[in-house]
Amino acid sequence: MISTNFQEQQDEQMLTIPTKPRILIVDDNVELLEELENLLSMGGYDVTALSDGTQVFDVALKNKPDLILLDLKMSPKSGFQIADEARNSLFLKDVPVVAMTGFFTEKQHFLMMKLCGIKTSILKPFRPLNLITKIEFALGNRLEEYDTDGT
Repeated sequence: MISTNFQEQQDEQMLTIPTKPRILIVDDNVELLEELENLLSMGGYDVTALSDGTQVFDVALKNKPDLILLDLKMSPKSGFQIADEARNSLFLKDVPVVAMTGFFTEKQHFLMMKLCGIKTSILKPFRPLNLITKIEFALGNRLEEYDTDGT
């Protein structure tokens, strides 16, 4: 009886150990990609980084991300295309997408982001704290976004 209770306690402890949120970063700027990977890894996230948007679905099926951090201006596949495909995918439809952009700032672009299922966006260049806040907000870990100057 004692060993059973001990085993049950161990099982309960195993179930309550928090896992690191898994973030898939997609950006064709390799330097920024490496910086983001280091920043988020040091921030306690489990990070997978891709410089080629055509690999998103293969990698996502293996790594099951909790969030996708996505550059919008890429080729051959744009971030808008990737976000729209994710929104229509049974596997990724509930995974929040945070868009990164330095180009798409006009009102119609924000409407396109919403239509593609993008939860929120951040303008490049951005401060690390603002990026972490956007990520936590998109993951549902914060009630409000913190943004001092829109970046």
